[in-house]
Amino acid sequence: MQISSRFTLAVHIFACIEIFKNDYKVTSDFIAASTNVNPVIIRKILLQLKKSGLIYVARGSGGASITKPLNEITFLDIYNAVECIEKGELFHFHENPNQNCPVGKNIHSVLDNKLMRVQQAMEKELASLTLEEVKKEMETYIFKKGI
Repeated sequence: MQISSRFTLAVHIFACIEIFKNDYKVTSDFIAASTNVNPVIIRKILLQLKKSGLIYVARGSGGASITKPLNEITFLDIYNAVECIEKGELFHFHENPNQNCPVGKNIHSVLDNKLMRVQQAMEKELASLTLEEVKKEMETYIFKKGI
């Protein structure tokens, strides 16, 4: 199981919007140049973030802006905006374990609660991290290295 790159791309998008907001129009093409990802993929993620109310995207080449203070946007907010999780479940269980097999018949009973605990722990950690932390650390790196 692996979280898709949409999550890290979304965080990268937020960092670009925040760091460059006063100097550039931060468009999908601008972000694509920073991420080395096709602008179509960037636009798709921007749309997901917009639907979640985390960013505003001006029509045309108007650029993107963040709708809330960075300390109010958590990694969990971003994760929920861009990751496609069926029925809110991180782990997708194989559909039809063999009910005639003692393992297949009982696997859900054994694993369901454990997998839910893992998901809750991950979500708790994601909720504890904000974009404000990313901004501060990014500025530290940029300042140290002089861009």
